[in-house]
Amino acid sequence: MGLNAGALRRVGVTVAQIWKDSDVSLEPLKGRKVAIIGYGSQGRAWALNIRDSGVDVVVGLRPGGKSWELATKDGFEPKPIPEAAKEGDVIAMLIPDMAQPEIYEKYVEPNLHEGNALVFAHGFNIHYGLIKPPKNVDVIMVAPKSPGPKVREAFLSGRGVPALVAVHQDYTGKAWDLVLALAKALGCTRAGVIKTTFKEETESDLIGEQTVLVGGLMELLKKGFENLVELGYQPEVAYFEAINEAKLIMDLIWQYGFYGMLLRVSDTAKYGGLTVGPKVIDEHVKENMKKASERVISGEFAKEWVEEYKKGMPTLKELMEKVKEHQAEKVGKELRKLMGLEE
Repeated sequence: MGLNAGALRRVGVTVAQIWKDSDVSLEPLKGRKVAIIGYGSQGRAWALNIRDSGVDVVVGLRPGGKSWELATKDGFEPKPIPEAAKEGDVIAMLIPDMAQPEIYEKYVEPNLHEGNALVFAHGFNIHYGLIKPPKNVDVIMVAPKSPGPKVREAFLSGRGVPALVAVHQDYTGKAWDLVLALAKALGCTRAGVIKTTFKEETESDLIGEQTVLVGGLMELLKKGFENLVELGYQPEVAYFEAINEAKLIMDLIWQYGFYGMLLRVSDTAKYGGLTVGPKVIDEHVKENMKKASERVISGEFAKEWVEEYKKGMPTLKELMEKVKEHQAEKVGKELRKLMGLEE
């Protein structure tokens, strides 16, 4: 199982099922062709890593676009999506979530064969029923917990990024062997892959994005910036204190955990943070998080997002523009230029 599972159990931590590199084999991929549908952030990393692991890869794209040119430069001979899907024994859907149902219905489903495997990097479309595969194929997921470029970067450095793995449909009886082989080919088993379900991966991912990683974190930083400016402090100073330094703290948490981070900041920061933080991010905030989580679990958010997408995403465009025009973004852009972080 790896990752010091025994030690974790001894201190009362529930341990998920985890596989490491030595636990799995590439054998299930031998003699099989992996069709990568899409060549964006994840698609490019998947295609390159899997090819470098010695597996036969074909890339399926819409002809004539930038992705087609990039895949060609990377040494692939891309093919139109229907052709790639027809050739592939294992078809990885790595285009954006909202584009997947239409592409699947038009180009992938008609070219599926009995015993094929459909692979996803996120469970959204399967979990919410937007894609309904036939019963005679395996449906599996490898969800790297990192953007595609980092998946590739880690692979090239001899490391890997962790991933979640799941089987939604095991027609062949060998779906788990296949999903673990794919995770190994991606380099993810070098770090460790965790067994999950499409439901758990989808819902936890959406809840995490909305309440913490994108929504919650950005709103916390914005409100912190606004508070300092409204108190009369210079916007540039406010940006450094409330936003820029957040990365430094997150880096410490990423590397050392909460307690390890606290050991590396001043006693004043420790005392102030531990006594005031819970008064700012209190149980009321947690209740709001639970309400947002309930909308994900019930499917209400998915329904809203699908309708928004079909309308051309007017609400999203409006909200993006508001972020772009926020004072923190304008001040930050200038400061990032000064620091050489942005052109």
